[in-house]
Amino acid sequence: MLTLDDPLLLRRLDDRGVLTLTLNRPQAFNALSEAMLAALQAELDAIARDEQVRVVVLAAEGRAFCAGHDLKEMRAEPSLPYYQQLFARCAKVMLSIQALPVPVIARVQGIATAAGCQLVAQCDLAVAADSARFAVSGVNLGLFCATPSVALGRNVGRKQAFEMLVTGDFISADEAREQGLVNRVAPIEALDAEVERLVARIVAKPRVALAMGKDQFYRQLEMGLAAAYQLAGQSMACNMMDEAALEGVQAFIDKRPPRW
Repeated sequence: MLTLDDPLLLRRLDDRGVLTLTLNRPQAFNALSEAMLAALQAELDAIARDEQVRVVVLAAEGRAFCAGHDLKEMRAEPSLPYYQQLFARCAKVMLSIQALPVPVIARVQGIATAAGCQLVAQCDLAVAADSARFAVSGVNLGLFCATPSVALGRNVGRKQAFEMLVTGDFISADEAREQGLVNRVAPIEALDAEVERLVARIVAKPRVALAMGKDQFYRQLEMGLAAAYQLAGQSMACNMMDEAALEGVQAFIDKRPPRW
């Protein structure tokens, strides 16, 4: 039984630099309360400064991954300034995930709705249990999921995203994979093993290459074609001057494993 003294976020860092952050509010379906958003922001800010971290896995306790914003908390103070501040705080968390120099993987074991679905979409990668379900269901309450639409519309096709937004209907884990919202789907008992397979592939690569690559990948998506190629070329040129890339290329030439 959880108590008020239990942390909202559980933090575990292994000796490879894999940091697992676990949403720990299962009795409230891990809703993004103001306190949860503040805890997430503090962790993301710390991770951005910690060069030991190689990968972040965002997980959750209980039946839900995240049910979105805390509706009881939102309804308690119905004022425009409050709502503007709340959604700005949530947007900052989402932008901080993208700004991290390491990949962030959502480990989705249950439902992810509204801002919870946004959280999955905002992560760089996602692995879901085959029983997980996804929805941007605010419209069912008269509230169009405008902020979740930003991340959702950048992950799945426009028509699929808009259908989810205007119907509020759930999609299955398999549908989420087909539409590009998640990368991999596994039975719940194999979920951790599937996440680990992805993690192992990432930590085998040089951190600097992934950091430069993640930054360039998201920046070029917002550019025109010519500007995107200019940015990508500059990024690759700088990457090639890094010791890790020079060693990797030489190892390929020498037909040996790289010594990173």
